[in-house]
Amino acid sequence: MVKWIFFDVGSTLVDETEAYDHRVREMISGTSITFKEFDDVRIALAQQGLDGNSAAIKHFGLTKSPWHSEDEVPYSDAHSTLAALIDKGYKLSIIANQKLGTEERLESWGLRQFFDVVAASAEIGYSKPDKEIFEKAFELAGCTEAESVMVGDRLDNDIIPAKAIGMKTIWVKNGLAQYQGAEFGEGVADYQIGSLSELLRIL
Repeated sequence: MVKWIFFDVGSTLVDETEAYDHRVREMISGTSITFKEFDDVRIALAQQGLDGNSAAIKHFGLTKSPWHSEDEVPYSDAHSTLAALIDKGYKLSIIANQKLGTEERLESWGLRQFFDVVAASAEIGYSKPDKEIFEKAFELAGCTEAESVMVGDRLDNDIIPAKAIGMKTIWVKNGLAQYQGAEFGEGVADYQIGSLSELLRIL
C-alpha cells in the first residue's frame, strides 16, 4: 500500500522551460547556431529516448552556462494537486538533483509546506540515479520502498532507478519527456501521465 509519494522537482513540480531556453540563448551566443536549430535537435534526441537538453549540448559541443533558477515557475496544477494528495492522507517528499537551496526555492514557490522530507542532491551528497539518494530519503522519511511511489519526468534519473529498488513509478511527461513515446516507459513506469493533476485519478 502506497503511503509516501516522492517527487522530482525540475519538469515535475516546476516548469523549467524558460530556464533551459535562457541557458540555450547564452550558450549559442557568438556561435552560428540558431535557437531553432538547437531546439529541433533536442526535440529529436528526446524522441529517441535521450535526455534531450544534455544530448543536444554534447551534439553541438557547447559548454553549459549557469542555471537560472529565477526562471523556474511551479506548474499551474502543482499547488492544488499536492494539497489534494495531503487531504487523501499521503505523505509527500522530494528526491531531486538540485543545487543548494532547494528548501528555500520550494518556500518561494509556496510548495515547501507540503513536504515532510526534502532529499536534494546538494545537501544529501548523493545524486540520482544512484540508489543512495533514494535510500537516504527512505531513512529520513522512515518508510520503505514497498510503500513508496516515485513521480518524475526523466526515465534515466527518476523512473528506472526507482523501479530497480522496488518503488512504484509514475512517469509525468512534462518538458522534453512529452516528446518521448509511451514505449520508452513500458516495463519501468507503472503509470504514464501528462500532468500532475492526473495523479489524483491514480492515487
